[in-house]
Amino acid sequence: MPDELIFMMGKYEARIPADRLYTTNHLWLKPDGSRYHVGFTAYSVRLLQDVFFLDWGIDPNTAVRAKQDIGEIESSKALSTLYAPCDGTVGEFNELLLDDPSGINTDGYGDGWLFTFKTDAKLLSPEDYRKLLEDSWEDTQRVIKGQIN
Repeated sequence: MPDELIFMMGKYEARIPADRLYTTNHLWLKPDGSRYHVGFTAYSVRLLQDVFFLDWGIDPNTAVRAKQDIGEIESSKALSTLYAPCDGTVGEFNELLLDDPSGINTDGYGDGWLFTFKTDAKLLSPEDYRKLLEDSWEDTQRVIKGQIN
């Protein structure tokens, strides 16, 4: 398997590293012992564009349910709610991002990770995630262009 897959967002490449798993709400989960580090995929960062504010609405070591509101992120595009990727426990937050969330923009697959997470949920493989992007890209483009509310 290659080190990463690529999904083309028009003329922009969205990298999908093969060393992690993915969720339908465009987060990556990289195994680290008995937990995962979680961050935004290149696809989601490209849609958000310049992230400049991040705030958590839960405390560290909180059990969460899939799609539970866990915080907010603000970018040049919008203020958005952050949702839990699946059932599990949010561990620690990346404290560096609270002071300066630009790491999400510049090193999203590295130091721009959001939080640690423990889960037993079934996650998407890199191939499954790329297929999800391919299957939804036409609708995503319409949303971006304001053709769907």
